[in-house]
Amino acid sequence: MARESGNKRMTESGLPVEPVYGPDSLRDWDPDRQLGEPGAYPFTRGVYPTMYTGRPWTMRQYAGFGTATESNARYQQLIANGTMGLSVAFDLPTQMGHDSDAPIASGEVGKVGVAIDSIEDMRILFDGIPLGEVSTSMTINAPAALLLLLYQLVAEEQGVPAEKLTGTIQNDVLKEYIARGTYIFPPKPSLRLIADIFKYCKAEIPRWNTISISGYHMAEAGASPAQEIAFTLADGIEYVRTAVAAGMDVDDFAPRLSFFFVARTTILEEVAKFRAARRIWARVMKEEFGAENPKSLMLRFHTQTAGVQLTAQQPEVNLVRVAVQGLGAVLGGTQSLHTNSFDEAIALPTDKSARLALRTQQVLAYETDVTYTVDPFAGSYVVESLTDEVEAAAVALMGRVEELGGAVNAIEHGFQKGEIERSAYRVAQETDSGERIVVGVNRFQLDEEEPYEPLRVDPAIEAQQAERLAKLRAGRDQQAVDTALAELRAAAEGTENVLYPMKKALKAKATVGEVCNTLRDIWGAYVPTDAF
Repeated sequence: MARESGNKRMTESGLPVEPVYGPDSLRDWDPDRQLGEPGAYPFTRGVYPTMYTGRPWTMRQYAGFGTATESNARYQQLIANGTMGLSVAFDLPTQMGHDSDAPIASGEVGKVGVAIDSIEDMRILFDGIPLGEVSTSMTINAPAALLLLLYQLVAEEQGVPAEKLTGTIQNDVLKEYIARGTYIFPPKPSLRLIADIFKYCKAEIPRWNTISISGYHMAEAGASPAQEIAFTLADGIEYVRTAVAAGMDVDDFAPRLSFFFVARTTILEEVAKFRAARRIWARVMKEEFGAENPKSLMLRFHTQTAGVQLTAQQPEVNLVRVAVQGLGAVLGGTQSLHTNSFDEAIALPTDKSARLALRTQQVLAYETDVTYTVDPFAGSYVVESLTDEVEAAAVALMGRVEELGGAVNAIEHGFQKGEIERSAYRVAQETDSGERIVVGVNRFQLDEEEPYEPLRVDPAIEAQQAERLAKLRAGRDQQAVDTALAELRAAAEGTENVLYPMKKALKAKATVGEVCNTLRDIWGAYVPTDAF
């Protein structure tokens, strides 16, 4: 969104933008140190030598709502329309580790994603989808281990060995304490669970990306581009330290780390942000952790266009915003991309709007020339200058996190949350004053909005899920469930990897809520404190 401060134009991170850039802007710039070659350290120009000249980015569409049956139908449509990878949205009860018939789940079942209570729901969700051929991303954090194991169990039932499975679990709980709030356990056991996932996947699902360290939700909460990459990379450092402390060699797990960022409408700063993030991460992994495998130094990331910038007013204008945001992500070198549907500021996307969002990516990939050359903005005076400035701002924020003792200690001090809230307040003030122009909201409004019929989730889904759960519990071997849950409890109390007994319990038809409640009994539930 465009904004000015007096007569001076500013980036979203609060950095001044000059009207003209030239050679003097890069007077101290060392191309060998700061730029390099594509696919080579420090990866400023991209993590692969050929980038999109060989093949385009993976086109993922984030989808999931209502029942597993409804979501499966949407996935089948997306695959038929050319989606290259699935991205699963789960409803809030699933994200919080509650069954659909739990009192706390009332009113939220199937609303913002698909309801998954047991292996039976997971079977339906992926019915007819060959899990050995598709790549699946699952936006799930605190109960990420459960959903990954359910996915593995369904794949095994399809005859697909775990070593063939590819995809990603978000699994980034630290950002939940900072910006999103769908946490379950306190930070310490949450980090232990993440380390167990790293170890399990190394042994059992070696091609799986074990974590997608996310700045997207911080950006949705109001983080600036510099804050987004600073706090995301600081979280990444915490996860690497946790895994190393658990006895893992950095090169054993770091190649499977991935990241998740937003793409805003401010193309130049977004391109600079992505390039700066790659450079910072490469240096951290090399200099702090001594990583030797080049893949450990690569910051690979998924991008989603900025839902927070979509408007309910004149929603069709969001088609333009999403196209611009997607272009910024591509020019910045993303590995995969989700483009939001134009109606998401109103309700869940319709079939037509989801298809239009996918078509937006296909136009970028096949009708423009941005895939013809690697890193089109390399050497641009303005982009290289902004890359350096965003990098410096992010590194300074990361230094403040370190001064507080690392990401977890900074979270407990409320540092990241406070910084993001101040940024969000500034944006709100600028929008209210008109200093920041938002088309259709504070400029270029219509006297009367055109009617729009959104997609709505049937409230009967909640009762249907409860009925399915009752039938599942009545028909399963309860002794096998109790035995498996007891083994899970013992592992959680000790030091054994909890994923092995967890898989046994889920295979015996223990529910997501039952497994999470077992861990809640041992590890407790996180209760945030007000640090202000």
